Amino acid sequence: MTIKKNEAQSSILKDSWINPLSLSYTYIKTDPTDDVQTNQSAQIRMNQTIFQTGGIYYAIKYADALKKYSNYSIDMAKRKMVIDVISLLMKIEQSTLSIERQKLQIQNSEINLEQKKEQYLNGQLDSGFLDTAIIEKNMKTQLLYDIETAKERLVSSFSTLSDLSYKDAKVPYFETLTEDEFLQNNILLKMSKAKIVTDSYKTDIVTAKYLPKVSLIAGYSWTKSENSATKIRTVERDYYDYGLQLSMPLSINTLRDMEVTKIESLKSKIDEKDKIIQLRSSYEKVMQNVSNFEKKQSLSLENIELYSKLLQDTKKLFKAGYKTQYDVDTLENSTKISELDSKIYEIDKQLELLTLYELYDNGRR
Repeated sequence: MTIKKNEAQSSILKDSWINPLSLSYTYIKTDPTDDVQTNQSAQIRMNQTIFQTGGIYYAIKYADALKKYSNYSIDMAKRKMVIDVISLLMKIEQSTLSIERQKLQIQNSEINLEQKKEQYLNGQLDSGFLDTAIIEKNMKTQLLYDIETAKERLVSSFSTLSDLSYKDAKVPYFETLTEDEFLQNNILLKMSKAKIVTDSYKTDIVTAKYLPKVSLIAGYSWTKSENSATKIRTVERDYYDYGLQLSMPLSINTLRDMEVTKIESLKSKIDEKDKIIQLRSSYEKVMQNVSNFEKKQSLSLENIELYSKLLQDTKKLFKAGYKTQYDVDTLENSTKISELDSKIYEIDKQLELLTLYELYDNGRR
């Protein structure tokens, strides 16, 4: 609906130089001396500019440029909705992984608690260590509840934006963009360039407004008068006229008006340069965050390798009777936790790249 509205407004603006025809009809009935007299008249007139020192051409080009700029604005609004949906899906997936991770953390805390109980009952530890293990388990359980609640809120937010179940929705994967790709296909910069073109044509329109213009003037008129007493039509006639009109407005605000539009056009060019600086800075911040998450992800992968090796050795020692099932379970959980950490950091990276893709427009539709 918004796109159709923009197209309709653009068509109106493009044809705004075409003046409407003036149509009129009059019927008058009078009774000055007991004799009713009627007078009728009809008229159609046209006053159409046919030359305006380029003003008509610039008006059409301005309408096209403004339509293009408005389409970018509409596209931005649509993109924002899509990005919000994708962001929610990513965060829901991340919450699911965090819940699974937290449950593994709780299992390790339970294992630690059981170990502390046995050591306490055997007189190897005092109650303080046991209390600490209980508090640690409870804190991790409470954190699980918070994560679950946060996920429920994300799911509720998603349901307000889409009728599709979040479980059935597919999350796209975003590749890293180079700075040149980000800037060359940036919808904000395309909007800025469209604004520059629009303001340029607007300056030309204002300039042409104060230059000579030629208009075609034409009209057709018809009149009829009748007296009721004599039933004689006293007058009935029609005629037409046509010609050309040359005009040029003279105003003390001419130079001021043109100066204002020139300043607006210059400001659009300055805004574009400022936008490029801002976008470069935004890109650098995103890539710094991506690099940070990649380092954390790399550390998780190292932990996976380390825990996997320890787990293999611990299983052998368990079979030999030197380690307990607690040790095996703890290392298995720690390995899974590191695997989940890697997946969570990957989603963090995707969320960062998503902020770039919100503005990335490669022209595909």
